[in-house]
Amino acid sequence: MKRNKFLMLVVAVSALVACGGGGKGGMNFGDNEFPIVTVGTSNAEMLTTYPATIKGMQDVEIRPKIQGFITRVNVHEGQSVGAGQILFVLDNETYQAAVRQAQAAVNQCLATISTAEAGMATAKLQYENSQQLHNNGVIGDFELQTARNSFNSAQAQVNQAKAALGQAQAGLASARENLSFCYVKSPASGVVGSLPYKVGALVSAQSTPALTTVSNISAMEVYFSMTEKDILEMTKNAGGLNAAVSAYPPVRLKLADGSIYPHEGRVVKVSGVIDAATGTVSMIARFPNPERLLKSGGSGSIVVQRDNSSAIIVPQSCVLSVQDKKFVYVLGADKKVKYTEITVDPQNDGNNFIVTSGLKVGDKYVTNGITKLSDGMEIVPITPEQYQKKIDESSKLGTDGTAKGFVNAMTGKK
Repeated sequence: MKRNKFLMLVVAVSALVACGGGGKGGMNFGDNEFPIVTVGTSNAEMLTTYPATIKGMQDVEIRPKIQGFITRVNVHEGQSVGAGQILFVLDNETYQAAVRQAQAAVNQCLATISTAEAGMATAKLQYENSQQLHNNGVIGDFELQTARNSFNSAQAQVNQAKAALGQAQAGLASARENLSFCYVKSPASGVVGSLPYKVGALVSAQSTPALTTVSNISAMEVYFSMTEKDILEMTKNAGGLNAAVSAYPPVRLKLADGSIYPHEGRVVKVSGVIDAATGTVSMIARFPNPERLLKSGGSGSIVVQRDNSSAIIVPQSCVLSVQDKKFVYVLGADKKVKYTEITVDPQNDGNNFIVTSGLKVGDKYVTNGITKLSDGMEIVPITPEQYQKKIDESSKLGTDGTAKGFVNAMTGKK
């Protein structure tokens, strides 16, 4: 009797081992019955990401207009500055001397004008006196003409002196402007970037890199590119590019550390030209930056949420991944399965895939036991409920649905 009981135990264990399995393979019941699901549609939230570059609304490179040695750096990296604030001072002794020289030239011209005007006043009196004498017949025409010529010459000297004054004043203004160029100011309010030059460095307008960059970071512009296909779809649905930009939903920004920026952004600009090299269109989204968390030159990803009311969703457990491709087994009318490639949205919840191509509504695919299938294999389709019932029944053989559990149950072990 004991021997017969042992033989029954061996047979039962062997049968249970044949039914064992897990993971994508599922339970193996020693038959060709596999659960089948018909493809339908459902609502899905699709998230699409685009690599992005972060820039300030106004990034201004600071360069000197003249060549000179830096004598003072008035700011530090990351400092907030206002428009017109002096950032750098260049050696200005030569330019101060030029201002003094130009001022002396102006003063000389003023003195020349004063002398010329005095001479013109004297020549005018002499000319008026000569007119009276000529009218009284005291002097002749020659003497009158001589007096007139002297007066005209004096007038010309005054005009010439005034012209020289104008030229000297222009020289003074130029010298003062050149002197002002020694004081490199910020053209806008913002935050100071890196400072590659120190006191004593020789810099000019052609210096590379620039002295620094001042960025307006009260709000940030995030640059990203969208595919031509996405742009066309967006434009058609909205009825035009401008309408599409206005109606575009708020976007989120994924930072370099993987976290989501707390403030939403809005798309404000779309390029009207498609990049022939990449087939993409440049777009700009604007984000508020009250905490100054975003820095000009940073990187991240724009996250766009789309609601899809006709999405095809399949469990990840029924999908086989081979390198960078994904496959499912689709049931044909002849009860044979076909190894079918599908494409899925790269964004997923870790449990399901949103299928973008390869499956259509009405198709039937295998949900469990896919590792036991091969292309062209004939199966007996059953419903997921029937498959689950078989699993439940098999689990009754042992507390954990395994041969060990069955043995323990038969022998009374725990």
